[in-house]
Amino acid sequence: MVYAIVRAGGRQEKVSVGDFVTLNRVPGGAGSTIELPALLLVDGDKVTSAAADLAKVTVTAEILQDLRGPKIVIQKFKNKTGYKKRQGHRQELTKVKITGIK
Repeated sequence: MVYAIVRAGGRQEKVSVGDFVTLNRVPGGAGSTIELPALLLVDGDKVTSAAADLAKVTVTAEILQDLRGPKIVIQKFKNKTGYKKRQGHRQELTKVKITGIK
C-alpha cells in the first residue's frame, strides 16, 4: 500500500490514490489539477523522509468542488454591563480527489 503525508492548507493529511480529501480553499476551479508537497512517502516497507528524495515525489489531485464548512457561532457576554456580541463563521473549503503519487 502506497500512501503519502502531504501539506495542504496549513495541515498535514494522509492520502493515497483514490482518496477524497477536504482542504482549506485552494485557488482553481472544478476540474483543474493541483500538486501537493509530500512530507513523507510510504511504499510497503520502504519509508522515504529525506528532503532530497521527497523533492522528486509529486502528489497530484483533481479539484472536485468548492464548498463551505458548518457554521460556527461565537458569542461573547459580560455580566452586569449589558455587553453581548454574536458572530458567525463558515470556513471556505475545497474537496479534492488524489489522482497520483509518483
